[in-house]
Amino acid sequence: MNHFRKNILLVLTVVLLLSVMAFSALGQDNWKIGILTSTVTQNEEEFRAAQHVLAKYGPEHVIVMTYPDKFMDEQETTIANMVSMASDPDVKALIICQAVPGTSPGIDSVKEIRDDLLIIVGTPHDDPPVISPRADIVLAMDDVGMGYTIPVQAQKLGARTLVHYSFPRHMAFLTLSTRRDIMKEECARLGLDFVEADSPDPTGDAGITGSQQFILEDVPRMVEKYGKDTCFFSTNCSQQIPLISAIVSTGALYAQPCCPSPYHGFPSALGIEVSEDKMGDLPWIIEEITKVMAEKGVSGRLSTWPAPVAMMFIEAGAEYAKDWIQGKFTEKMNIPVLLEKLSDYAGVDIDLKAFEHEGVTYDNFLVVLLDYITF
Repeated sequence: MNHFRKNILLVLTVVLLLSVMAFSALGQDNWKIGILTSTVTQNEEEFRAAQHVLAKYGPEHVIVMTYPDKFMDEQETTIANMVSMASDPDVKALIICQAVPGTSPGIDSVKEIRDDLLIIVGTPHDDPPVISPRADIVLAMDDVGMGYTIPVQAQKLGARTLVHYSFPRHMAFLTLSTRRDIMKEECARLGLDFVEADSPDPTGDAGITGSQQFILEDVPRMVEKYGKDTCFFSTNCSQQIPLISAIVSTGALYAQPCCPSPYHGFPSALGIEVSEDKMGDLPWIIEEITKVMAEKGVSGRLSTWPAPVAMMFIEAGAEYAKDWIQGKFTEKMNIPVLLEKLSDYAGVDIDLKAFEHEGVTYDNFLVVLLDYITF
């Protein structure tokens, strides 16, 4: 009888262990990542990157929401969308890219209900002292570093003048205004004329359409004034398509988009159809752009980075978040793993470092630089 009872007890123990293991496995698979990004109108490549993650892992694991086109006036919507995603108990991580105004108070609201989430933000509009204490990881292009690289690349393309388009809202950003100041100094050092030009803010009364129309009309005026060896740069995403179009039509120069990428502005400006299966095919899009540049007689006059940085922040960020959720590492900021995910996505080496300003290092505010490709 005792032997029988021992066998029953053993069977029950095994059944209990198997049940616990099954429940645990179910729990590990019961996860979601929330992604907040731009609409197609503001920045198509960021929207597409979020859709790639959604297609890869499905709606059972990924929630995608967008912030309004007029995000400056509708910050409450951005905050509400972040809180909505965080309210789902299965959501374990949030990725916000671009981290437009409203993101910082949104994170504050999220943390009131969830202090366990991994929060990754990309391309922040808030200055490092504001966003760094709130997010776990902040990913940004090295805007300050580009203050040095853009004038050098412009000169390599043959520029004699560098035109910088922006508006007061962007120039209120610490990193963007610092980059502008460095660009001006570097242009003086290299012997380039630096022209600071004001353009309408796409979030203002004229909207995106008015801002884009200004660029289309102003670039030819600038080329007529300064000549074809003028390199143009704009700080705004929605201005890149008209900017590239106007540069190609006038035969001017273009070192890079505001968010360097072969996908940012180039396909739409050049009439290149990019199907869903080609959206992540970097060799294909680079070859197509190069071909169109040759057809239009502007080979060697436009360049960019070889990988779509904004898309990289979202897609590599999602892979990083998934591994963290599944317990492959425990600390929220793991630089070697993050660098591996970024490099795997880009297919090239990534220069990744913590942002420093006036003697202060923001350890979780990480900036990236890549080398140029010229079409």
